[in-house]
Amino acid sequence: MNKEVRIETAVLSSGSKGNSTYIRAGEYSVLIDAGLSGKALEKRMAALDLKPEDLNALLITHEHKDHIKGVGILSRRYDLPIYANDGTWAEAESDLGKIKTKNRRVFTGDFIVGDLKFSPYSISHDAAQPVGYVCRVGDKKIVLATDTGVTNEDIITKIKGADFFVLESNHDLEMLMTGKYPYFLKNRIKGKEGHLSNDDTAALLPSLLKDNFPTVVLAHLSEENNNPKVAYITVNNALKEAGFKVGKDLRMGCASQSKTTPLFRLDKKEKNKELF
Repeated sequence: MNKEVRIETAVLSSGSKGNSTYIRAGEYSVLIDAGLSGKALEKRMAALDLKPEDLNALLITHEHKDHIKGVGILSRRYDLPIYANDGTWAEAESDLGKIKTKNRRVFTGDFIVGDLKFSPYSISHDAAQPVGYVCRVGDKKIVLATDTGVTNEDIITKIKGADFFVLESNHDLEMLMTGKYPYFLKNRIKGKEGHLSNDDTAALLPSLLKDNFPTVVLAHLSEENNNPKVAYITVNNALKEAGFKVGKDLRMGCASQSKTTPLFRLDKKEKNKELF
C-alpha cells in the first residue's frame, strides 16, 4: 500500500441513543453502525468537514436500534452497500426498509472496502449474531470493541496492539446496582451478554497495549450509570498500576453521545498528544 494513504477515524456518536464510527483510508471511507437519524449523522459528519456522499459502505455490528437507526436511509440516499452477517440481516432487515439488492452485502469472514480490510469477530451480546471489527490499513490497526458482556483470549488476541481502540466502558457497577433501573435490566447490563463495565475495561486495557502510542476511546458510556470522569479515572488508575502513562504511552478520552470526537490521523505521528 502507498505509504501516503491518508488514514482517519472518529467516533461520531456513542451511547444507548446512537452509535457510529467513521474510518477512512485514502479515497475510501465507511461508517461502522449508523444509530442516529440520517439527518443527525449528516450533521455530525459536517462538524468534521466530512461528506456522506463520499462514503463507500455501511457496516453493522448488530441489529439493535441504537446501531442501525440511520442505516436504511443513508443507504437509499447515497446508494451505499450495507455489510452484515446472515444473523444480523435476518433481524435487521424489517427495520432497515427497502434496500437495493446490489447493496445487500452478506459477509461470512474477512472482506475489503478499497484500502480498508475488515476482520469481523464474534462478541457476547443479546443480539442475533453480533460482531466487533478489526480494520487494517497497511501496518495500522483500528479496533471496534463495544457491546460485549465479556471478552476472552480469542478476542484479546485479535484486538491487542491496535493503533486506535474504540473500547466499551459502559457502566460503573456501583452506580448501576444502586440506580433506578429494574433488577432484570441491571442483570442484563452486567451479564455475559450485556456490556463491559469500567472495571472490566480497566482490567483489560493494559494487556492490549503495545509501544505504538495508541489512541483509546472509551465508548458506549451509560448516561444513567456512568460518567466520563468516573470511567476515565477507573481505567487510568489501572493503567498507572501497570506502568502506563496517558500522554506518554497512549492518548485516552471518552466518546460522547452528544458530539463527535476529533478526527484522528493514523498515517502520521500527530504533534498534538493532548486529551480529547
